[in-house]
Amino acid sequence: IPMALLRKINQVLLFLLIVTLCGILYKKVHKGTMVKAEADDDAETAEDMEEEIPVVICAAAGRMGATMAAINSIYSNTDANIMFYVVGLRNTLTRIRKWIEHSKLREINFKIVEFNPVVLKGKIRPDSSRPELLQPLNFVRFYLPLLIHQHEKVIYLDDDVIVQGDIQELYDTTLALGHAAAFSDDCDLPSAQDIDRLVGLQNTYMGYLDYRKKTIKDLGISPSTCSFNPGVIVANMTEWKHQRITKQLEKWMQKNVEENLYSSSLGGGVATSPMLIVFHGKYSTINPLWHIRHLGWNPDARYSEHFLQEAKLLHWNGRHKPWDFPSVHNDLWESWFVPDPAGIFKLNHNS
Repeated sequence: IPMALLRKINQVLLFLLIVTLCGILYKKVHKGTMVKAEADDDAETAEDMEEEIPVVICAAAGRMGATMAAINSIYSNTDANIMFYVVGLRNTLTRIRKWIEHSKLREINFKIVEFNPVVLKGKIRPDSSRPELLQPLNFVRFYLPLLIHQHEKVIYLDDDVIVQGDIQELYDTTLALGHAAAFSDDCDLPSAQDIDRLVGLQNTYMGYLDYRKKTIKDLGISPSTCSFNPGVIVANMTEWKHQRITKQLEKWMQKNVEENLYSSSLGGGVATSPMLIVFHGKYSTINPLWHIRHLGWNPDARYSEHFLQEAKLLHWNGRHKPWDFPSVHNDLWESWFVPDPAGIFKLNHNS
């Protein structure tokens, strides 16, 4: 083979080698940037997830107007990115969607979640004193990790509340290490002059648990221990799952069916009592202004206007709801009311 031809072949081979190397190098660099871009996307998604505040609230058939007023008050008082998880039973889901999409609430981010009451089978003792407290949705708060998946921290609110502050503040509540939830202590109630009118109000474990029963005595919890109200909860889902809170709550529901452990005279006792046992000494506290309650306790007990203005969240727990008669401070509630597009839910303010 002539020398010139060999030189030519060598040059071609060298050129091909360089092209191949360049190709490999390009691929490597390009792949690296691709992976980095994907990682950036993931980081961005994680950031977005962190910024989204999940708020869980139930919508029960007869009182859906309460849920919509609560949502309206939360959405109107914050710039935060809220995701509302509106929980209902199967036969109400279409109506929930209609109310939101055909009213001023159509701007909100929301997911409708069905709660299947079959999980409660055999866990609830029939109680005639206040049958409304046995509504399946009262127990949704026991099952938060089963309903909400991609969030670390979750807010749960009862439907009979109005939020006057920025919900971001409530979301920023610090949960101590090892605590699955934060509640508002019943000893953090307003001044004595307001308490006087709230006769019969329970604020200790004795009001919720039947201390004549051995199972309750054996817990070793002093009956004068301060109770808390689970109508406003800031929960850590990782801790909740790790401590198997749902399983523990179910155990105490079942024990009640067998042994009748809870004071049935009490408003809210059915859902509150298992929580008082499971979370005893293991919960963080919410700023008291984020749970000003008992507005539905006595239609003659009024809080001062100044005090109500300071409140970040108002809760009409008790029998006297602000959409019914008689009730107090219903003007504060009504200012957030969203009329029912189907015309079913109506305010009742006449005697």
